[in-house]
Amino acid sequence: MEKFKNKVALITGGTKGIGRGVAEALLELGMNVVITSRSLENATDVAKELQDKYSGKADVLGVEADVRNYESQEQAVKKTIEKFGQLDVLVANAGLGHFANIKDLSVEQWQETIDTNLSGVFYSVKASVDHLKKAQGYIFTISSLAGTNFFAGGSAYNASKFGVTGFTQAMMLDLRDDDIKVSTIMPGSVATHFNDHNPSAEDAWKIQSEDIGELIVDLLKLNPRALPSKIEVRPSKPPKK
Repeated sequence: MEKFKNKVALITGGTKGIGRGVAEALLELGMNVVITSRSLENATDVAKELQDKYSGKADVLGVEADVRNYESQEQAVKKTIEKFGQLDVLVANAGLGHFANIKDLSVEQWQETIDTNLSGVFYSVKASVDHLKKAQGYIFTISSLAGTNFFAGGSAYNASKFGVTGFTQAMMLDLRDDDIKVSTIMPGSVATHFNDHNPSAEDAWKIQSEDIGELIVDLLKLNPRALPSKIEVRPSKPPKK
């Protein structure tokens, strides 16, 4: 659509899984995209691959950034503005999971989960919000159904995703008078590389990363008077237990 041409999206953790699925959907829409990874080589390699695939439609920039570090997120936003001159959409997607009984969960695992999944979302938003205000932009956070449903062995992950859900809903109220739209997307089982999983044919029943990309495109196309602020997404037909 013409109205998305030259718009710019920054996607944290955009080299694989949900982040990459969203990147491809936005590139197909004609938006320029910045993807981040903790590995510069990974970020630049995937950016080149996407650039070749969507040549003539939009541009892609790969940036090394660690969401656990606020200054790193500031640099990612700075590079976005230097390259494209604006920022219209933030997709705070980067995340990880450590799953263990609380008796076995280490302090380091707890800290890494909270620092990445929760503080990382705050840092990404904080570094972006002034530019998003100028653009009357859109913030998407990727939470999880684990952000409203707790389970054994999920204390760190549940805490981080419950936090993301609550943070995003409060932020939505803070920013809507600035004409920044905010939504959190809460997927269930997704066929991604999360926790070193390798998607296969056995994952065909799960939500696919491109499904989340399609959902974000639909939300961007929605009339601005409407705001779905919290969206739960489940596989339509999971295997019977």
